[in-house]
Amino acid sequence: MVSSGIVLVDKSGGMTSHDVVARTRRLVGTRKVGHAGTLDPMATGLLILGINSATRLLTYVVGLDKEYYATIVLGSSTTTDDAEGDTVETAAPETVSAVTKEAIAAGIEVLRGDILQVPTQVSAIKVDGKRAYDLVRSGETVELKARPVTISAFEVLETRRLADRIELDVRVECSSGTYIRALARDLGNDLGVGGHLSALRRTRIGPFSVADAVTLEDLDPAARLISSAAAAKTLFPHVMLDAQRAIDLGHGKKIGIEGFPTGVSGPIAALTPNGALIGLVQAGKNSARSLVNFPSDEAQVAPAAAAAAVAPHAAAAAAAAAHAETAASAADSAEAQA
Repeated sequence: MVSSGIVLVDKSGGMTSHDVVARTRRLVGTRKVGHAGTLDPMATGLLILGINSATRLLTYVVGLDKEYYATIVLGSSTTTDDAEGDTVETAAPETVSAVTKEAIAAGIEVLRGDILQVPTQVSAIKVDGKRAYDLVRSGETVELKARPVTISAFEVLETRRLADRIELDVRVECSSGTYIRALARDLGNDLGVGGHLSALRRTRIGPFSVADAVTLEDLDPAARLISSAAAAKTLFPHVMLDAQRAIDLGHGKKIGIEGFPTGVSGPIAALTPNGALIGLVQAGKNSARSLVNFPSDEAQVAPAAAAAAVAPHAAAAAAAAAHAETAASAADSAEAQA
């Protein structure tokens, strides 16, 4: 059986995130497999899987910023805010053709920065204990509250003007909890022609890039496994403990902070003398306490080739991880979103 760690999968279109998890469970021989941030069946790109005790890291991965490439269609709106839904309204061709480049740029500018976004109705957000998409499919009208999100980048890469629509290829960098479908919807509504998403690809989650991922068909979990220690060192500042402090932390005791990185308000990855991940800790003025501990199977170190499969954005990830416990509440609404 494969040890604990994470793997980076490049999800193909037409399958659910749960499909990827289910097939990986069969490959690794354990049900202890989870993912950090759902992608819609239509969407492709990076899906991060946690195996065995590394699923405990996924809470922190969910809250990281993300990058997407997408295609927005201006000229019609749908029930799901993407191409898989039924068309609700279609603008007249002359109305669509009257939308200028400047108007599109102004509409995108409004959607940059810190904004309040109403999630798409067909989403995994729970309303009175039920998923919003289940309520919508049963014929109920769902009113979702606006949520604060941050759009760090929203740029048009290419514009195609067709007879009845305008297609925009865009790149978006955003905080966790952002719905890219909602950006398409809101841009179209602002321009008075309606809008929806026709393609979506996630290319980055925090420090992890889709360039380092493999398709499910090519996945060899043992060869591609990034050990929990390597993943934690990418996500957080880290400290090597002496043997006694490692034992104490493993027993849930507070430990001294000699040798700890300074000025860190978020989690710190605590490693044993042989480099295994024993836990994530929070450092105080004189001592550190455990946030989450990891069992002894972390002593198995992943292959060096797999450990190299991380992108060079660790500094940004560490800052984002400081807010991970708050951001983790976004996990329920992570489908096709940041």
